[in-house]
Formats: sequence, structure tokens, C-alpha cells
Amino acid sequence: MKKMIVFVIALVPVLLFTWSSTSAVKEAADGPQYTKDGQLIRPANYRDWIFLSSSVGLQYGPSANPGNPAFENVYVNPSAYKKFIGSGKWPDKTIFLLELRRLMDKGTFAQGGQYQGNLLTLEAAVKDEQRFTEKWAYFDLGTTAAAAKAIPKEASCFRCHSQNAAVENTFAQFYPTILAVAKDKGTLNPSYLQK
Repeated sequence: MKKMIVFVIALVPVLLFTWSSTSAVKEAADGPQYTKDGQLIRPANYRDWIFLSSSVGLQYGPSANPGNPAFENVYVNPSAYKKFIGSGKWPDKTIFLLELRRLMDKGTFAQGGQYQGNLLTLEAAVKDEQRFTEKWAYFDLGTTAAAAKAIPKEASCFRCHSQNAAVENTFAQFYPTILAVAKDKGTLNPSYLQK
């Protein structure tokens, strides 16, 4: 019996170390992954991530397709979300995915309302402090691209996010639960507070 107790006591630290190591690997695995030439690899399981919000026809500037709004679904990797909830700040290796889907109102038995149709494009916002000079970069993964290069910093994505985002370079103002955390933690951008 004594040998069994000693064995169990000796085994506990090993199990705890294994569990914490597995947990750390799992968290790191949901961050951004890149090809050898630096392209962001499309996350295969992003629809299992934390769903932040959905909107219809939200426009930040002139529409490329006026009169034909899209549904927008926003997801963030679970490890980043968990750290944000605790601190109100997005950790390094945060990745947001913006899924734009066709707005549908015909083609079913429904007599009214709208629903989501085919994927129009998938866009990403990535915080990677070692990889990007400005910490954040944006990507257009289209409907099927396996990987994509960062959109040039001079493009409107970076400018709009850096000037209008509520928390760091993220539009937390459109994600009610995230906005509440940022208010509570005092991490709203000063420029956002002045608007």
C-alpha cells in the first residue's frame, strides 16, 4: 500500500506537467500559421473558434457592391479570447477572421426575412509582433485560397483600423461582449473615447 501511495504522489507532478504542456501546445496551435514565404495559412477550423458578432451590410467606406449587402461573421482564436477576457488587451498571435456571406431572401419556403448564403470572401486581421512592424496585418483569403500575403500597409484596411478601432486595431465597438470587457479593463483607445 505504501508503494502505491508513493507511486501516486510521484505521478501527480508528471501528470500536471503533461497536462500544462498539452494545454500550452493547444493554445499556440490556434494562432497564425505561415508558409515558408510568409503567407498566412487559412485556418481550417475557424468556425469552431469564438464567435464575436454578426452584422448585415456594415460598411466602413464606399461599397464595392452597393445595394447588395453581405452578412459578416467575426471569429477570434480561443487562446487570444481567453487572454483578452482577463486583461482587455489582445495578446501576440491573435487572429480574427471576418467571413462575408451572401445575403439571401429567396430560395426557401420562408415568406420573409434574410439568411446567410455562400461565402463571398474570408479576411483576417493578425497581431504578430515579431513578424509585422506595426504589430497588426490584414489578409484577404478569398473563398478558397489556402494562403495569402499580407495586404500592403498603405491599403485602406490598416489606415481604417488604426484610426477608428476601439481596442488596439480591432473594431471592438461592433462586438458587444468585447466592448464591455474593454470598458471594464480601461483598454479603449483614447482616440475612440474622443469620438
